[in-house]
Amino acid sequence: MARYTGPVCRLCRREGIKLFLKGDRCYSDKCALERRNYAPGQHGQARRKLTEYGMHLREKQRLKRFYGVLERQFRRYFDQASRRKGKTGEALLQMLELRLDNVVYRLGFASSRRQARQLVVHGHFAVNGRPVDRPSYALRVGDVVSVRETSREVALLRENVDRAAARGVPQWLELNPERLEGRVLTLPRRDQVDAPVNEQLVVEYYSR
Repeated sequence: MARYTGPVCRLCRREGIKLFLKGDRCYSDKCALERRNYAPGQHGQARRKLTEYGMHLREKQRLKRFYGVLERQFRRYFDQASRRKGKTGEALLQMLELRLDNVVYRLGFASSRRQARQLVVHGHFAVNGRPVDRPSYALRVGDVVSVRETSREVALLRENVDRAAARGVPQWLELNPERLEGRVLTLPRRDQVDAPVNEQLVVEYYSR
């Protein structure tokens, strides 16, 4: 299973926005973007004017890295979204939001999508009562995501839920913190997704 193993703070600096890849650290003064708000590398502080292609590319990279998806899989998501009715950009965001690792993060069981991916792979979660260890598992409306019985005593999960209480849960999800489970209520609308991108530029990038 392919995954990015390099320094994640470097990705935030490259895109110029917080991708919240390190959980609580991203909200503190230790955030790399707070300390060095310029691109990494030898020429990171050089001023460059982006071309039209460069703008489209950066927007695609931001969205891909925001959800922790690599290029080939991201392209498959786009191809599937382009075959759906309605706006391709919104369909793409819905598919990314309904990934199991993202929903685990949104429900507050993990402090970041990166950590959520690890927890899912280690078998801590079930969907509708069945164990699922695939981060890319696509959830549907009505699906219930729960912490497995064998994992309910894991201190990290409880701590994450307690810390995430202030962050809240998106309106398209429902969380039961006592039972350590959540439900997908509806498909997420664009105004309910906080992805800091212009998805139309991503559509234009692949449509060129």
